[in-house]
Amino acid sequence: MSWESEVEGIEARRRRARGLGGADAIERQHAKQRLTIRERIDGLLDAGSFHEQGPIAGSSAARGEAGSADAAPGFTPANYVLGLGRVDGRRVVVGGEDFTQRGGSPDSAGLRKSVFAEELAVQYRAPLVRFLEGAGGSVGRPGSRSLPDPVHAPPRFMSIMQALATVPVVSAAMGSVAGLPAARLVASHLSLMTASTSQVLIAGPAVVERARGIEIDKEALGGPDVHLRSGVVDAACADEAAVIETVRRFLSYLPSSVYERAPRGTRDDDPERSEQELLGIVPRSRRRPTRMRRVIEAVVDRGSFMELSRRYGRTQITGLARLDGQPVGVIANDPHVYAGAMDAQGAQKVRRLVDTCDTFHLPIVSFVDEPGFLIGPEAEQSATIRHGTALLCAVMQSTVPWASVIVRRVYGVAGAAHFGPGGHVLAWPSAERGALPVEGGVAVAFRREIASAPDPDARRRELEEQLASARDPFALGEAYAVNDLIDPRRTRPELCRWVEWIQPRLDEHLGPRAYTLRP
Repeated sequence: MSWESEVEGIEARRRRARGLGGADAIERQHAKQRLTIRERIDGLLDAGSFHEQGPIAGSSAARGEAGSADAAPGFTPANYVLGLGRVDGRRVVVGGEDFTQRGGSPDSAGLRKSVFAEELAVQYRAPLVRFLEGAGGSVGRPGSRSLPDPVHAPPRFMSIMQALATVPVVSAAMGSVAGLPAARLVASHLSLMTASTSQVLIAGPAVVERARGIEIDKEALGGPDVHLRSGVVDAACADEAAVIETVRRFLSYLPSSVYERAPRGTRDDDPERSEQELLGIVPRSRRRPTRMRRVIEAVVDRGSFMELSRRYGRTQITGLARLDGQPVGVIANDPHVYAGAMDAQGAQKVRRLVDTCDTFHLPIVSFVDEPGFLIGPEAEQSATIRHGTALLCAVMQSTVPWASVIVRRVYGVAGAAHFGPGGHVLAWPSAERGALPVEGGVAVAFRREIASAPDPDARRRELEEQLASARDPFALGEAYAVNDLIDPRRTRPELCRWVEWIQPRLDEHLGPRAYTLRP
């Protein structure tokens, strides 16, 4: 007697699981301009590389005769799909809720698979990609009863934290996401949304109305416009295809785990390339801002700059790029927003990038035009000094190589956020450094003289111009206060040379990182 009938039962369950919530439910998903979880996984992974985990996890309403293909005629597959695969030939773990069943709210088997996703990524030291769509749970039905987790069960968030410390984690909200899936979304190194079909919520409108008496729809409560500004997500992509492309691009900059180096990309951009534009990109007028994104694009490998969280912490620019193929983190001030002053959101944004780079062994390149911490009532109310000081601690605790290019200003305590320990420091002739910018220093030192002048504004401008004109463009280089004072056009060649110098350090910078308390 063989086990053929039981094998047929296995295959019947596999077929049923591949069908998700059924043809009608899939059609409704497509009608909302959303893919199914299996279509998302297929779109991300290299063709034919998906190896599903727990493919027949689920439940049967009743048992048929043992050994028959209909041993569980009421079989319902778990509403979470999980497995291993490859992206550009590299191993990844990928999973997500099946919205065609229970609206993505986890059943018992689906919850087990979602929890195992993080454990699987840590176990195999492979990046984790989550496609999130659904709520974290429900109250159940009257009279129903579920068994709570045992007291000795590991905390559910433990595996999420361990994954963050070990492998790159990318999560995307592909529809409405609330509860634990929303927490998973932000517990990532890259968090994404679709621009027209997703919302991220601690709790939905019905719960908000019941608890707070506030009537609001999902879009106003947690749509992309809200969370691009709140910092919950790093980007909103036009559609699901753009989400998948962004995930693939982000992973290309990072190693598979903290135990490996990031892969060096194609070295097809001349490391000696010099951009004439950089010679005049810093205006002579102190009141005109520098186009810092153009500075970055002119220096890094062509087309390699991937900006993150552009609409959050807008005084600072953060992202990933390559220099002669080497993945690097990029930090810069944006002088077009509050003159590039470090505010509370900007400090949190930069700190997150510094920690990500230090975790995954990416050197950091900082383009500096820092006038200091943002001042004023809003700055005090948002605890700018606390968040800024936490950033300073993160920078001082980082151990990856740093290179800093002083494009224009370095003033105040906030200036220290742009220089890592033992960093390589270059300066342009436009660089200036001190305790206070000229404008702030004049306002403090000459306050009485300005106030008593017949035309206070004219006297203030006169003093500012006198002090600014006395600035010595050669002082930093002559005092050996920087490693070199350079022609701005030589910035890329100098940084590409630095990239070669630090290769032995990157070979040794492997394994997990640990940090002490920050303010």
